[in-house]
Amino acid sequence: MASKSNPRSGCPVSVSLEIFGDRWSLLIIRDLMVRGFRTFKQFQGSGEGIATNILAERLERLEAADIIAPEPEKTDGRRINYRLTEKGIDLALVMQELLSWRAKHERTGVDCAGIAKMARNRERVLTEVRRRWGRRDTTPLLPPGRTRVEVRNKRPVDFA
Repeated sequence: MASKSNPRSGCPVSVSLEIFGDRWSLLIIRDLMVRGFRTFKQFQGSGEGIATNILAERLERLEAADIIAPEPEKTDGRRINYRLTEKGIDLALVMQELLSWRAKHERTGVDCAGIAKMARNRERVLTEVRRRWGRRDTTPLLPPGRTRVEVRNKRPVDFA
């Protein structure tokens, strides 16, 4: 990875990919943003098969890039929870576009109709992601098999 002070080129896409462009980093961001994961153990058990050394390195890289921030667990200071920073949450649009692109062009294990609803209602999805981030709400954005967001103590947000 090229350093921040010496990128490979001045191309914004190249510079961005140097920071968060490998699959493991994007999957960590996805798990934080969509699944509500916060701990090393949750990332490890995500089903993607990431090795512990690679996970540790990617978490360090995302922290150094100010995309995530570690926070000690309130009940056990030895345990670390990770949280997206404002810079990290700004990747919500990128993640949504990746989901939409994949659902349009490739077979996935995700309900394409649900992704299509999200694509049609980008602003509502992004508003909900930001709301949850601001309130430190770790409820998964889309639990498996769902096409709407369950908002605690409120009506579900349906992206239809």
